[in-house]
Amino acid sequence: MSGTEPLVVWFENCRNDMVEEVGGKCASLGELINAGIRVPPGFAITSAAYRHFMEGNKVLSQVDDILKGIAENDIASLEKASEIIRTEIEKTEFSIELEDQVAEFYRKLSINSYLPAAPVAVRSSATAEDLPDASFAGQQDTFLWVRGVDNVLARTRECISSLFTGRAIGYRMKMGFDHKDVGLCVGVQKMANSFTAGVMFTLNPSNGDRSSIVIDSNWGFGESVVSGEVTPDQFLVNKISMEVIKRTISDKEMLYTVDHVNQKSKKSKVPEERRKIQSVVDEELIELARMGKLIEQHYGRPMDIEWAIDKDMPEGGNIFILQARPETVWADKKIEPISKPGSTAMDHILKTMMTGKKL
Repeated sequence: MSGTEPLVVWFENCRNDMVEEVGGKCASLGELINAGIRVPPGFAITSAAYRHFMEGNKVLSQVDDILKGIAENDIASLEKASEIIRTEIEKTEFSIELEDQVAEFYRKLSINSYLPAAPVAVRSSATAEDLPDASFAGQQDTFLWVRGVDNVLARTRECISSLFTGRAIGYRMKMGFDHKDVGLCVGVQKMANSFTAGVMFTLNPSNGDRSSIVIDSNWGFGESVVSGEVTPDQFLVNKISMEVIKRTISDKEMLYTVDHVNQKSKKSKVPEERRKIQSVVDEELIELARMGKLIEQHYGRPMDIEWAIDKDMPEGGNIFILQARPETVWADKKIEPISKPGSTAMDHILKTMMTGKKL
């Protein structure tokens, strides 16, 4: 490999200005760690590693020819082209240099986690995703509870391959991004063995109210919430008084958890006695809201955050942030403030008390 760009980097060495090198997710995770936010450890397989790999199989130089004449809304043709590109990517081996570096970082992560073959999440982190003006979030794949370096490498190839799904290709065409300019990095992050997990917005996504934090949660891994497969519990927290002012407890029929036999994430039914009870307690909600405020203050804008509560960790140190990205729906809209200019926090609290009591 020419040049001195690293192939693999620890999260703590990533920063927000390294999106081109480590992708949006990994840059954000490194930024959070250095801001004092509790984040599971891990490492980024960089865009230099992606280029090194893609140059080795020559597929990138063939993309334009394969996609020639295909319209962004021609789903059938996009899927056919995607299959050709992805098959070529997934049958190509990594270089010995890259395999060795990934193996060494994974070994150190396992040692530092006090776990043999530590279970990890392998997440795509595209260099144009999670940006305020180009939300590529969710376009590529994520794999949960991956164990062993061979499986980490296989899932990494699939993450790279998923940059060329029919949907992702069509999205880039629509947004005007050149396929050669959008690289991909991969984050390998120690799994939080989630008792409860979900998402948090540091504004109310239903109306843009920045004085509120909305937290969605379900039992198990957060995949069920992120994918929309379950109607999660939802909590509204007043950002000023730090009180839970509204609770909506849903009938949560399914969850994702670990299959200890096959060492994979699996979809399961929620036990009847847990389906309709609150999946995260108030003390944890307030701690999540506190962390959300810190993240918002650090970035200077409303944020969309994934979180988990690890059942293997002691209380007080078991809430983790898995990723954070700018909220893109309301963040740039001008909305009327809830309180008048010049009003105090007490004015806002009194107005809240007059218009709606804590539920």
